[in-house]
Amino acid sequence: MLDADFFRRWMTATAASVDREAERLTALDSPIGDADHGSNLQRGFTAVAAALEKEAPDTPGGVLTLAGRQLISTVGGASGPLYGTLLRRTGKALGDAAEVSAEQLAEALRTGVDAVMTLGGAAPGDKTMIDALVPAVDALGDSFAAARAAAEEGAVATTPLQARKGRASYLGERSIGHQDPGATSAALLVAALTEAADE
Repeated sequence: MLDADFFRRWMTATAASVDREAERLTALDSPIGDADHGSNLQRGFTAVAAALEKEAPDTPGGVLTLAGRQLISTVGGASGPLYGTLLRRTGKALGDAAEVSAEQLAEALRTGVDAVMTLGGAAPGDKTMIDALVPAVDALGDSFAAARAAAEEGAVATTPLQARKGRASYLGERSIGHQDPGATSAALLVAALTEAADE
């Protein structure tokens, strides 16, 4: 079973990973976005880690709800509301339980991903974070490692796609040949689950 401590480790591992990969995320964002994806998420997840150090919610849902609120209030652009919605809705779906199973996390995360699709109007194949999140949630029932692999594959698979949503969609065919930064950062979030589980 996964407790609040596991979820804090997940958010802290994500913050460390985003910090390490911020330059790469911004480099991916340069040709097809505003060249700020890495720095925006870095600011957001640094704020999440700081908030969790100050205030430690005692339920998994509480940890994710707090993280989502922080992202919405500190991250500019589209990624703040999208990641904030993902974590807040996942946290809400987990409710007040002190511990949750991996299956419950997968179900709650699917609720969060559905909320992101509604908010952004994106579907799989549109070259967005959804292309990493949907396969990850589908694989989460097997294991965290399977979810990580599925998310990473999903992110890489955005490279040949033409963007149909978000900033990159303005470029039309020129968006082809670039890996989507949102899908790449979503894969980091999923990969951090395996790190949290290993600690």
